[in-house]
Amino acid sequence: MKEKINKAFAERFNSKGTLYVAPGRFNLIGEHTDYNGGFVFPGAIDKLMMAEILPNGTDKVRVYSIDLNDYAEFGLNEADAPEQSWARYIFGVCREILKRGGKVEGFDAVFAGNVPLGAGLSSSAALESCFANALNDLFNNNSIDKFELARIGQSTEHNYCGVNCGIMDQFASVFGKKDHLMRLDCRSMEFEYFPFKPVGHKLVLLDSVVKHELADSPYNKRRQSCERVAKRLGIETLRDATMEMLDAIKTDITAEDYFRAKFVIEEKDRVLAVCDALVAGDYDTVGRCMYETHKGLSKDYEVSCEELDYLNDIAKECGVTGSRIMGGGFGGCTVNLVKDELYDNFITTAKKKFKERYGHEPKVYPVIVSDGARKFENQ
Repeated sequence: MKEKINKAFAERFNSKGTLYVAPGRFNLIGEHTDYNGGFVFPGAIDKLMMAEILPNGTDKVRVYSIDLNDYAEFGLNEADAPEQSWARYIFGVCREILKRGGKVEGFDAVFAGNVPLGAGLSSSAALESCFANALNDLFNNNSIDKFELARIGQSTEHNYCGVNCGIMDQFASVFGKKDHLMRLDCRSMEFEYFPFKPVGHKLVLLDSVVKHELADSPYNKRRQSCERVAKRLGIETLRDATMEMLDAIKTDITAEDYFRAKFVIEEKDRVLAVCDALVAGDYDTVGRCMYETHKGLSKDYEVSCEELDYLNDIAKECGVTGSRIMGGGFGGCTVNLVKDELYDNFITTAKKKFKERYGHEPKVYPVIVSDGARKFENQ
């Protein structure tokens, strides 16, 4: 990827820039809890976005996407927003830095990535974190702290891409640490690294290679459900809710809102249980919580789909310790915690059965927990 980017940059801009990378992420547990003030437990992965960037002495940004074979050019004022959706991520990062009093000037960039698109691994957060980190280094002498870089990515999603997301994806991409997961309290923004090298187990993602695009925004609708319940309970977020509190207002809210909130409250507690279990080396508890999360996401939060439920069923049949849908939902991956001795049979069985039913195999991505956004070492 480095050689491909270097070559394209030299051909297009006749010069040489600096390389930056930022990873995608996976989340062991804690789905849809970030925007509810709860806990998440993500890690950065070894799939990443890479960009070569060079200030160009103008007030224009010129950027080329190798993967999309598309070029965009735009200014740095609010009215200069590019039409291409992929370019809006980069424009948004520029604008959010400027809005915070930071400095951004014109630059040339070429980027590519190997974060699978549509798999729930947050390729968009990787792109935002890559450019936010680069512009912090090139124009701001690294004066913007890491949390603010994550917020810049999150605000880009909110203000330029129409997704009212929480902070988890950008946080994981910025703060990732090799062989560690991070438990983030999404209310206080306190976080803790947990060593993650599961003994006798492998962690693997199975990508269904399906993405069900829905007409409305299912993500934003679920967030609104949670906010309505919190308001009815007189609390800021569902972080402070219990099942007893929820059951007490059950007749005052819609069934849909009830089940959305039920999932979030239960998931909040599962994250803490999984952290304790990992420290104790209790992978059976970790796995049980993963299966419970899948059931909640499928039945209560209704963000699964037939293909992901089928992959979860295959995991159960193969004796996989834990399996669940990962990410926003409606397609993408399951994340699976598998005993070493069961791994090969599970992968073979999942590929065979899934292809028989859906006509294509799931893609297999072993999870390698890696470092966060950074300047690329081998320039």
